Order: sequence, then structure tokens, then C-alpha cells
Amino acid sequence: MKANVTEVSPLPPEPEPPARRTGAAEAVTALYEAHALGLIRLAVVMLGDRPAAEDVVQEAFCGLYRRWHALSEEANALAYVRSSVINGCRTALRRRVRQLTLAGFAEAGEADSPESAVLLGEEHRQVLLAIRSLPSRQREALVLRYYLDLDEAQIASCMQVSRGTVKSTTSRALAALGRILEDQS
Repeated sequence: MKANVTEVSPLPPEPEPPARRTGAAEAVTALYEAHALGLIRLAVVMLGDRPAAEDVVQEAFCGLYRRWHALSEEANALAYVRSSVINGCRTALRRRVRQLTLAGFAEAGEADSPESAVLLGEEHRQVLLAIRSLPSRQREALVLRYYLDLDEAQIASCMQVSRGTVKSTTSRALAALGRILEDQS
């Protein structure tokens, strides 16, 4: 007599429960409402382009929502988004350089939007232009330190470098920024 054995196929993974998705949506929305403007400002300083900055920040928050279930602690969400914004800015800048190289342009002559021109005073614009002329790592270190007011440990985590590298990079960046601004005056 043969036993009636039915093969059981493995079950597909269960979808994320709606309650978990709702919690993620609410948490990400609250984080967005509290920090999006500051992160957009950070990205504008890094990129010099408001629409690109908004895209980078939006993509960072979308990434946070997609990876919400993988966060070890909800308290790490802001650091995750901040790192994503910095990485998104790096990617956007690399893409710009590639596009300019492919197009055969030596420099990008991007003009600020009328809104940006009104919001930024002449002195502020000079400082932003000087910051944008720094190498990317120096620019990132200064923006994270003096614009977001992060400490060395947070900057090191964001940039994925050691604290010593943060110190030396910040020091070099300040010296270079001083020389650039002095040459402009």
C-alpha cells in the first residue's frame, strides 16, 4: 500500500503587514516634515542647484521608506537619511562631471534661479561659490560641521572616514576657503 504523499511547495515570503507599512509611512513622513528643509539646504550648498537638491533629498527619503524594516533603531533614521543625501550629492556631482566631459565643456556656467538670487546676499553667494570650488571631501566636511553643526564623530560616520581625517580635512578646507575669499577681496 502506498502512502498518499502530497508535495508541499515552499510558501512565498509573507508581505509586510499593513500595520508595519503604516508605521513606516507615518515615521518617515514625520521625519520628512521635521528635517526635509534643512537637508534640502544642505544639498543646495553641496550641489548649487535647488531642483537637483530636492531630487536628492526626495530620493533619500524614498530609500529610507524602502529600507525602514532594516533599520536597527528608529533613532538612526536621520543619520541614514543624512548619509543618503551626502551620497546622492556625490553621485549627482559625478554625473555632472561625466556629462560635462562627454559634452566637451570645460566649466559649467549654471545660473542661480531668481528665487535663489533674491534669497542670498552677495556676500553669502561669494562664500557659497568659494565652498563649491573646494574639493568634494573638504566641502562635505565644512558643510557637515558648520552648516549642520555635527560633531567629529557624526561627520566621520557620515563621510565614512576616521575622526582624524575629519579634523585634517576640515583644517585644510578652512585654510583653502580663507585663501579663496582673500583672493576675491
